Amino acid sequence: MSEIRKIEDLNPASRRIDLLVKVLEISPIKEVSTRDGKKHNVVEVLVGDNTGCVLMSLWDNDINKVKVGQTISIKNAYITLFRGSMRLNIGKYGSIELSKEEINEVNMENNISNRSYNQQIPRFRPLYGNDYKKSRRRR
Repeated sequence: MSEIRKIEDLNPASRRIDLLVKVLEISPIKEVSTRDGKKHNVVEVLVGDNTGCVLMSLWDNDINKVKVGQTISIKNAYITLFRGSMRLNIGKYGSIELSKEEINEVNMENNISNRSYNQQIPRFRPLYGNDYKKSRRRR
């Protein structure tokens, strides 16, 4: 079991995150189509602790697990970049549970999802480099 982290300590490479946060806002449900053509429901949930807040994406069955004002415990979450801003994700190996502990004070001034990150798309490199084309050429 890893230790509970604070939102201000998260970065785009954060993985296996355990957090104790308060649900601040829930956006309306959006229906989206994935690359495989399936339709899914998604909401963005603003969650926070005393160090800051972050947007969390919830999909399908996880949407009904949270309500505004609840304090929740998140286990094994991770951060992704969506259009250059950080999103907290639960994924299939993570979990959300109601917490008996309460968070009374939330720092909404430090929304780490408002920070912009440059998403670099990896360049395609040929498996054999430039030498592959030269060696296959007829002489």
